[in-house]
Amino acid sequence: MLMKFLPTLVFAAAAPSASSARADEAQFLKSLDGNWSGTGMVKVLIYSPAINVTCKIKSKATPSALTLNGKCTGLVVFSRVIGADLKVHGAKYTGSYVGSQSGTAALSGSRSGNAINLAIRWATEVNGDRAAKMTLEKVGNNGMRLTTVDNDPATGKSVVVSRIDLHRS
Repeated sequence: MLMKFLPTLVFAAAAPSASSARADEAQFLKSLDGNWSGTGMVKVLIYSPAINVTCKIKSKATPSALTLNGKCTGLVVFSRVIGADLKVHGAKYTGSYVGSQSGTAALSGSRSGNAINLAIRWATEVNGDRAAKMTLEKVGNNGMRLTTVDNDPATGKSVVVSRIDLHRS
């Protein structure tokens, strides 16, 4: 009789509960809370030259949300307010991104290890379509990397259009 219920018991013991998944996400989000500064590069368009930037970002985390607000500047020609508002529902992240010339973009994705991998849906066409990818990655205890990748419409190859390496400030 015990053998009849054993697979169910093993599955129940091995499967993470929804509350432990929420706790994991809350702990991860909390680790991104704070003031960040750093440097990186941004391409305004996929074929344009990279502009070296300096960025300052403030992040605010709750158990179910992460908000990033900041500014990146480079040379005399580039200054842009950037920000993201993410909400977590179970294992899924949704939200919005501000920082593109196209307007506010929609974000959706999930976390894998120390990275939140997000699909971007631009407000208008950028580099031939409305899709790109963004990764928000925790690097060590005091680092965060923001990377945006788009596809070259001519070749279909992935091109890094921004990469910003931040540290706690």
